[in-house]
Amino acid sequence: MTSVSRRYGHQGAPFERASGEGSAAHGAPVVLMVSGGADSSALLLLAATSSLNIEDGRGEARIGRERLHVLHVNHRARPLDAQEDEEFVRELAGRFGVPVTVVSVDVPALTRASHGRSFEDVARDVRYEAAADLADELSERSGTRPGDARILTAHTADDRVETFFMNALRGSGPAGLSSIPRRRNRIVRPLLDRTHEELCELLRMRGIIWREDSTNADERFLRNYVRREIVPPAKARNPRLVEALSSTCDLLGDEDAYLTGIAAEALRRLTVEEGDGYRLLDLRALALEDVAVARRVVRRAILSCEPSARLEARHVNSALTLVAEGSGSMTAPLGVDVAADRGVLVIRARRAQTRLASGWLSVPGRLTLGSLLPEALDFSEVELVEDGDRADRVGGGPRRLTLGARFRRTAALGDLVATARTFGLEHEGAAVLLDAEACGLSSHDAASRLWVGPPEPGEVLFPLGMNGRSKRLSDLLSEVGVPARERPLVPVVRRAPKGEIVWVAGIRADERARVTSTTKTLVVLTLE
Repeated sequence: MTSVSRRYGHQGAPFERASGEGSAAHGAPVVLMVSGGADSSALLLLAATSSLNIEDGRGEARIGRERLHVLHVNHRARPLDAQEDEEFVRELAGRFGVPVTVVSVDVPALTRASHGRSFEDVARDVRYEAAADLADELSERSGTRPGDARILTAHTADDRVETFFMNALRGSGPAGLSSIPRRRNRIVRPLLDRTHEELCELLRMRGIIWREDSTNADERFLRNYVRREIVPPAKARNPRLVEALSSTCDLLGDEDAYLTGIAAEALRRLTVEEGDGYRLLDLRALALEDVAVARRVVRRAILSCEPSARLEARHVNSALTLVAEGSGSMTAPLGVDVAADRGVLVIRARRAQTRLASGWLSVPGRLTLGSLLPEALDFSEVELVEDGDRADRVGGGPRRLTLGARFRRTAALGDLVATARTFGLEHEGAAVLLDAEACGLSSHDAASRLWVGPPEPGEVLFPLGMNGRSKRLSDLLSEVGVPARERPLVPVVRRAPKGEIVWVAGIRADERARVTSTTKTLVVLTLE
């Protein structure tokens, strides 16, 4: 934190930094998301002239005018109306002396390129991303922490009721039925206790005529349908509907927050492996979790792979069916693959579906790696240097899709070391003989298994033939000519998830698993 006591914000507006605990937060920027409609116009009016609770520890209080900054996002969906909306917001903000930033984004084009996402979802993401960027920029200019900034939206009690019904119609759990939270990180909704009509009346009293969005009458949009067809009869039945559902949402929100913390810890504990766009969970342990926690774990796991996925209760329930049955697969929104196989629940977003799937290889047994290994992955022209002075060809053509494992007795094999070397040469690296015990396996244990997955960042092995010297796996793959884009497709056999490497399939075994003259049981690994 800088020691300078006075900074200047956008357009020279000073940010006063008072002394004392928590003063930095009170001088942090406040971004107002203003579309030009009645609710957001009222938000600007109240922020500039009255008191609001922006969840900064002071309760309802006046916000320093110098802290305020309006953000307007032009979605470019209604060219003429959108331009008039922008001009209206600039004029209204100017009336109160609040600076404005306008962001123009072609949301219709983004929606067309978004693989089936709705216009509303894309537009919402665009608005919040723009608000986050502006809050960060203003925080840097003011010398305050980005986390102390506030982004205010104009969601009302009516919006909360509509969202409740929308999520109920789609099928939702407590998270969706708790509707719109009062605060999520820096985003605060100070108007949740006010109705739309109350805000309209406030604007009339101040002589402010707001903008009306013509799409608000289009019932093809779910919110408009709920607003016009569901809420009015519900209010006729219960005139205090807004108040009643607001209390319900608060209760559900508190309980949801509690269970979310439990689910976050469970997800961390159940995660076997994770990376960009994929996550693997311990299937058996997940099946033992209470169903309320398991639902949340699955939901969080899917969203960790594809944050934009609009999950409904049926998607989560389908995934839990896979967990209960221990096998099968499904597709979640935005093409997220969810599959249960061999004790692992595999979740992969589209961007991770060119990565090798991970799983357990039973010994004896076979593991089908699926269609993630393209025939283009060909090591037939790769040369390996063994013992420093001899090159051997490996691969023997395009990679196939199955790993096999079985035990083999050592009786009558003679020189075990020579036998293992000859075996590898005969199979051109596509099969290997290793010491079963050194691999953590026992022919007397029906549960013997090895873990197969893609290379991991920073992983190290002791390549066979290098006299016990270690090497980064990424360096080995580079040396044998595997292109960087294809390295996530190379099967790596390990003793366990994140365990010691046994064999980089088709490329090199690990020295620690090599056959010696005292080996008692062999394990045969094949890449077919």
